[in-house]
Amino acid sequence: MSSFKALQTSESAEGRFETRIIEREVSELPAGEVLIRVSYSSLNYKDALSASGNRGVTRNYPHTPGIDAAGIVVESSASGYSEGDEVIVTGYDLGMNTAGGFGQLIRVPATWVIKRPSGLSLREAMALGTAGLTAALCVDKLERAGLVPGDAPVLVTGATGGVGSIAVALLSRLGYNVAAVTGKVEQTQFLTSLGATQVIERSVLQSGTEKPMLKEQWAGAVDTVGGDILFNVIKSLQRGASVACCGLTAGTNFQANVLPFILRGVNLLGVDSVEIPRSTKASMWDKLSTQWKLPNLNELVQEISMEELPQAIERMLAGQQTGRMLVRLD
Repeated sequence: MSSFKALQTSESAEGRFETRIIEREVSELPAGEVLIRVSYSSLNYKDALSASGNRGVTRNYPHTPGIDAAGIVVESSASGYSEGDEVIVTGYDLGMNTAGGFGQLIRVPATWVIKRPSGLSLREAMALGTAGLTAALCVDKLERAGLVPGDAPVLVTGATGGVGSIAVALLSRLGYNVAAVTGKVEQTQFLTSLGATQVIERSVLQSGTEKPMLKEQWAGAVDTVGGDILFNVIKSLQRGASVACCGLTAGTNFQANVLPFILRGVNLLGVDSVEIPRSTKASMWDKLSTQWKLPNLNELVQEISMEELPQAIERMLAGQQTGRMLVRLD
């Protein structure tokens, strides 16, 4: 295959960004030891930002977004990978400044590649994607900090989004009582189908920012939004509890004070899913394919073709996307 289809975002002379499907040549791909035919990708908020010309994500255009890819090795000059191997690539520079998973072929360094665990198909791997990996890292970090199933609820903010919806499903799968926060109360049935035992309207978490402390409520939390909502979560954690922070859609800053940390001993845990060691990623993928495998993955995803991506990107940027968007490239 010398040419392949890819979604490409280009900048016009007037400074506008346009996204369309084009034919690319394999020779145009960046250097790397492993050439992969992509079967599935997924649409993440970072992909939507890249496709809209956000230079905080992607510096140079034209560019093919897609921070997730699962497919089959076509060529490899690296030991450990052979033609026909089924593999997963997430994070690192894929889809940011390296041509990403919204193309039918990618070429990447071997250090970015993980062999598909036997308990997941390529489709299931991308139903999870970076969002699933991030949710798993959040839950793993919370449990390492002492979280165990009990009566008190674990809070998930941004619960209808990619990371949030998988976090709700995963925590429920592991026996936790899950409180889901959303600005889309019309999606209550969706969230309860994932295992949420209560659904909280986002405005509830936005009140009380002026108070130094709030009532103790949560045994732990996964925060996917940041901003003042994150600090309101911190102020309402139970004594010794933790929140895993992985998102910023509500803002990168919040009004903070030290009282929750020194009076209740709570913990703010940062979670990165991009530049972590490959061994850590592989460990999380193994968990997601075995004891943490979700029985309701199909309820989380909508499958679209490459041709449907531009409209899906617009919906995501407008805040209209719920759950996970699986992209079929084969």
